[in-house]
Amino acid sequence: MAFTVIAFDFGTRSIGCAVGQSITQTAQALPAFLAKDGIPSWQDIEKCLKNWQPAVVVVGLPLNMDGTEQPLTARAKKFANRLNGRFGVNVLLQDERLTTCDAKAEIFSRGGFRALEKGKVDGISACLILESWFAENPDFSV
Repeated sequence: MAFTVIAFDFGTRSIGCAVGQSITQTAQALPAFLAKDGIPSWQDIEKCLKNWQPAVVVVGLPLNMDGTEQPLTARAKKFANRLNGRFGVNVLLQDERLTTCDAKAEIFSRGGFRALEKGKVDGISACLILESWFAENPDFSV
């Protein structure tokens, strides 16, 4: 059965977003959400969730390269818990090590330094988080 998945790349000033389909297991970037100290406009998040009706929401989990938690890890978990509590969506966490670096490299290769806008980087990071989740969970079903 085909289903839609939304992914978020949590940040304190901007939260990247991407949407994907289980059939193609690919993702496309959506506009990033502005945040103030990690708090987004929950109304904007709600509109996104209502529009796409995801079966699953994936939140990137920022970890240190050795797999240990960093200060942003707890905040990303809190964001995931709030998504679940406010909207009742099934939220899963996905290791996001290197996604921002990979996103910047991909954007730079396409458009050079000027293409490295923050919103684009966050959106591509969310795509990479979602595509890595699909790759690690090919048989996931709702």
